[in-house]
Amino acid sequence: MTLSGHLWTLSTRLRRRSLPPRSPSWNTQVQDPKVGSVRLTGQLAVPAGARALVILVHGLGGCSESGYMLHQERVIVGRGLGCLRLNLRGADRRGEDFYHAALVEDLDAALASRSLASFEEIYLWGNSLGGHTVLSWGLRPLDPRVRAIAAVCSPVDLAASSRVFAAFLKRPYLYYVLEALKGIYAAVAARREVPVPKEEAERIRTLVEWDEKIVAPRHGFAGAEDYYRRASVGPRLTDLRVPALYVGSEADPMVPARTVLKSLGAASLEVETRWTRRGGHMAFPENLDLGLAGTLGLEEQTLSWLLEHGELSES
Repeated sequence: MTLSGHLWTLSTRLRRRSLPPRSPSWNTQVQDPKVGSVRLTGQLAVPAGARALVILVHGLGGCSESGYMLHQERVIVGRGLGCLRLNLRGADRRGEDFYHAALVEDLDAALASRSLASFEEIYLWGNSLGGHTVLSWGLRPLDPRVRAIAAVCSPVDLAASSRVFAAFLKRPYLYYVLEALKGIYAAVAARREVPVPKEEAERIRTLVEWDEKIVAPRHGFAGAEDYYRRASVGPRLTDLRVPALYVGSEADPMVPARTVLKSLGAASLEVETRWTRRGGHMAFPENLDLGLAGTLGLEEQTLSWLLEHGELSES
């Protein structure tokens, strides 16, 4: 990993700032066995005549208003497809709960929602941690309309990825992610009982500690290590049942290639991988060529790859 990965990541984040969560245009409910009914929200854009839909899933600490999600939506809708920018539970700061990396029930609930019933084909596109979530969903696909999935800059080994942030040069990323997670947690704490008091959560300084004290007790894991072992999708990619594209940058400072290569190398033949030397974490040049069909650019080529696995022609 080179300094260029940091430059791409930081400069792109400055250009594509996340916006504060706004009033959702889409919502549904997911029934959780522990906390009951949980609201899911997002932004749904549907061009006239669209029969296919792409569901976008954000990364850790992100939301439907993250800059990369907004950019992806413009490309998707511009090609005549519907697009749902999904907030995983709690990401909108309005929900009654918070998510983890393999919580596929939110995707199940979104797919089952009445507002998406008319779409004949659906594609899942996960960004950063959201890619881990869509890959996890692909292990036990429950909706036959989902034809293919894509994961961009996504971790597959949760233990390795969490420990990456302990390095000195990763502190700015750690601060950004933890601040976002603490905001989500504070919003949930204002509504119901949570694993530890909000004030104690504010003092957490590492992702491993966050997963140990916050994620694990809420979602039924014995601790952070148990969560990483049971939830990590990497060892289970041999069982993937949906065609999947993985796109990564060799210079990604947040999800280094070394943390995913072994798992991807042993993955199912359903997984196609593309690596680039240019770019960083969720940050790529506009003329990126992944060797895939379509116009140059991450968004255009990823979307073209997804659509190759459907039967509908673009509107």
